[in-house]
Amino acid sequence: MTGWPKFLFFTLIVRPLVLVVLGLNIRHRERLPGAGPSIVVANHNSHLDTLVLMSLFPLGQLHRLRPVAAADYFMRNPLLAWFATRVIGIIPIRRNNQNNHQDPLAPVHAALERGDIVIIFPEGTRGEPERMQQFKSGIIHLAKAHATAPITPVFLHGLGKALPRGEGLLVPFFCDVFVGPPLHWTGDRHQLMQQLTQQMERLAAEKGDAAWD
Repeated sequence: MTGWPKFLFFTLIVRPLVLVVLGLNIRHRERLPGAGPSIVVANHNSHLDTLVLMSLFPLGQLHRLRPVAAADYFMRNPLLAWFATRVIGIIPIRRNNQNNHQDPLAPVHAALERGDIVIIFPEGTRGEPERMQQFKSGIIHLAKAHATAPITPVFLHGLGKALPRGEGLLVPFFCDVFVGPPLHWTGDRHQLMQQLTQQMERLAAEKGDAAWD
């Protein structure tokens, strides 16, 4: 069972925020993974992205949801580190890993081996609102090492305008979430990246947008 701080935060704050203030529209919600190990891949424009994605799952699954996030940002002071790890449940990853003998994705591998649902933003950082950047190769390493774990693409729209990068004030803005069918590792890294790109383009097209910058 998930910890009380996390349960109360998502029940009393996140869910009302997402449902009432943002007016979230979700398409193909049934495609979200019902259990782990699994990988959810999404574009990244705002700190709201993680909270919105986690709010789509039943409260009983909160303890299994593990978003991957940058250690240099979320672990920079004790209070933020406590909130990020104990309430949100992030897996902190060092983006500029100086130790060549240590796999920076080791904590993510461990989470998948425990049967968790990992949320990852392969762009690596928040970009400009509603402009997607090319995915980095970390998703390939995870898919290859956990070949049985489904990879569910999710396209988020509007969150970069509701809470843009560098802004601290939430602007009510109608937001959309489009969930794609799960993909699986087939042994070909180029094929998987192509499939992810095509899925994101299809999901963006449902909104009438172009996915890639």
